[in-house]
Amino acid sequence: MNGLQRFEHKLEQLISGAFARAFRSAVQPVEIAAALQRECDNNAQILSRDRRLVPNTFHVELSAVDLERLQGYDDAMGRDLIDQLEDHADSQGYVFTGPVSVDFEAADDLTTGRFRIRSQAEAQVTDNDQRTRTRSARAVLEVNGSKHPLRAPGLVVGRGTEADLRINDPGVSRQHVEFIVNGDDLEVIDLGSTNGMLVNGTKVARAALRDGTEVRIGRTTMTVRIDGEA
Repeated sequence: MNGLQRFEHKLEQLISGAFARAFRSAVQPVEIAAALQRECDNNAQILSRDRRLVPNTFHVELSAVDLERLQGYDDAMGRDLIDQLEDHADSQGYVFTGPVSVDFEAADDLTTGRFRIRSQAEAQVTDNDQRTRTRSARAVLEVNGSKHPLRAPGLVVGRGTEADLRINDPGVSRQHVEFIVNGDDLEVIDLGSTNGMLVNGTKVARAALRDGTEVRIGRTTMTVRIDGEA
């Protein structure tokens, strides 16, 4: 975090605190909208001269009292906030890796009028594998909250339409890695990708897989789950 970002962060905390002391009322949508835009600005990552990647999933944490006051309006407010974020992204040349979402959560440590925002860039995942799903699989691949069966002979993961599992992540190659299933043995190999892969934090070209193994490509982490293994 550079000096300007630290200053903006302190200023945001000051404004949020002053808002709470002065009004003692529910957080106003305009405050949240401004904070969401700053969250994008502060987390923008350069992809090219004219394109910057920003978070697309946002969690707005509020006090229990403020969250209760928003009930009945949170869905409509969420849609309006998403529209504002998309307009802001268009004007700034920002790129989202998937659909934009905004949800509201209670935080026990926040008092009335105070809020904070958590965000992340979560790539959209599309399963292009046309094989039957009627038989359960011993192993699955968890990606951004969704599960995808790992069956013989395996699964190619990448950004291109030809991949079995397509991940809309700019750091992922068109055909990035292949998960190979051979009986009870599982492994992953890099298919000559531009950015490589990390297996449990280590950059490798090939690795055997166990339950809980994490494979990271681009900004996306995939977790292997295998029944019967601890």
